[in-house]
Amino acid sequence: MRPHIYKTNDGGKTWKEIVNGLPNDPINVVREDAVQKGLLFAGSERAVYVSFDDGENWQSLRLNMPATSIRDLVIKDDDLVIGTHGRSFWILDNITPLRQLNSKFANTPTILYKPQNPYRVRWNTYTDTPVPQEEAAGENPPDGAMIDYYLSKKVRDISLQVIGPIAEIKANFYWGKSLFRTYSNIDTMYKIGEVNIPHYWIRPQQILSTEQGHHRFLWDMKYTPLNIPPSYPISATYMNTAPDQTAPWVMPGDYVAILTADGKSDTTMFTVKMDPRVKTSATKLQQQHDLSFQCYSGRKECMNILEEIRLYRLQLKGQLTNAAPAVADELNKKDKAARELESTPFGSAEQSFGRLNSGFASVFNALQDSDMPPTTQMINSVKELNQQMTTLKKKWEDLKK
Repeated sequence: MRPHIYKTNDGGKTWKEIVNGLPNDPINVVREDAVQKGLLFAGSERAVYVSFDDGENWQSLRLNMPATSIRDLVIKDDDLVIGTHGRSFWILDNITPLRQLNSKFANTPTILYKPQNPYRVRWNTYTDTPVPQEEAAGENPPDGAMIDYYLSKKVRDISLQVIGPIAEIKANFYWGKSLFRTYSNIDTMYKIGEVNIPHYWIRPQQILSTEQGHHRFLWDMKYTPLNIPPSYPISATYMNTAPDQTAPWVMPGDYVAILTADGKSDTTMFTVKMDPRVKTSATKLQQQHDLSFQCYSGRKECMNILEEIRLYRLQLKGQLTNAAPAVADELNKKDKAARELESTPFGSAEQSFGRLNSGFASVFNALQDSDMPPTTQMINSVKELNQQMTTLKKKWEDLKK
């Protein structure tokens, strides 16, 4: 009526009981991690337990799992899979932080764990209306790179940078060119605004935590999203629906994460891998990335110029207040030209930055919709949009002069 686990270090000549910290329950299974020597897992009649020191001490790893009889467990890659007496199984995804815990961290104020190497996988390819939240269903692993860190005490300021790919940085000898994402505890939440869906479908937004304890932050393996009101797909997931994509995926490769807490930085590296089911060559994926990035950059430039035009027209409106008739006529001509650069009616042959923005968005969505090679039409469309951008920018510069 109490636990019994024995270990031997000499091929069975002598044995030692290792049960310190275990409850008074029968132990049904013990496994050692194949990656980290001395990392043990045990299943009892009520919970799962872990030992970081080859069984000298045990502690609960139950987390949110209900009390149930653990009959077997296996370690598959970076996941711990539990089989219960009730025929169900539970998976603890990503045990890489457990593999890195050791006594040297005991007095470390900040720990940045080496992340699990993430796969660039399309997390939800379902295209229909959502499954009702009452429907019993499992939960997929997070759709991104899981970056775990630990703070021994509350800090004032914290930031996280993700930089890469390292091969490109080394080739260009320039770090600044490849800065992908920067996060901090002073980031502001984007405004959801008016959406025609209940908010319980929407994924909660992330802010880097400065509080004491263990934290997990998710990098979605994309560039910084555009600063526009978010929209959401019809294929929603209860409490976990991300906004529609506005920034391209990054390329597979090695990346660096830099965590800075109260001025002290820790650095680690991880590798973004491609979904192994995707057979598109690296060359074609790079082409898809480059074309998508041109559309993404084009949209950003359009948005900046549209804001410039808005301010320009406000300035003209202010000048019109007390303008002489001849001057007012000239100001109205300028305003008309600016308005036509801002937007043109649907079906008009004249281009505008508003229509160009929509064009970049349409081609971007087509490029990023799958991991297939870009079509000839996509390639030609990006070329045409870039040419239109050059023409419109010249018109805008001439008008400002």
